[in-house]
Amino acid sequence: MNVLLAYDNSRNARIALSAVKDLLGPMKPTITLISVVEDVGSATAGADDMFAEQYSEQKAGVEAAAAELAAEGFATHVLLAEGDARKMILRAVEERKPDLLVMARHSHKPDPGPLNFITRRIDALVEEFDHMTFGSVSAFLARRANCPLLIIPTHAE
Repeated sequence: MNVLLAYDNSRNARIALSAVKDLLGPMKPTITLISVVEDVGSATAGADDMFAEQYSEQKAGVEAAAAELAAEGFATHVLLAEGDARKMILRAVEERKPDLLVMARHSHKPDPGPLNFITRRIDALVEEFDHMTFGSVSAFLARRANCPLLIIPTHAE
């Protein structure tokens, strides 16, 4: 069995990773972790630095998750992509033809951090506009992916 797991090293992604281990562990599927680094969306001079930092953090996080899975006996692969998460994950589904796509359901609970109250408000505004325009990543993929999609709820701790 081949599983494609959308993984961005967020709280929600870690919940999905744990669920995959719990639900599919006995089958020991091959798991490809796809991590999409989205464009910062700014033409300022610091945008390249912000993108590089985000790319580096996400790469380290997805590689750590892959190592965690490998230590538990899962065959793992890492796929890093740049661009719109919806399009990149859909492209990976079309090219890799997994038996199952797994992703976390979005929640408004941010990752812990010293400035999360500010980030939460900015993220909420950006996300509301993005959701009105395009819909959520999981909704987009539910309509378009040509494989089963398992969306893991993230509201419970």
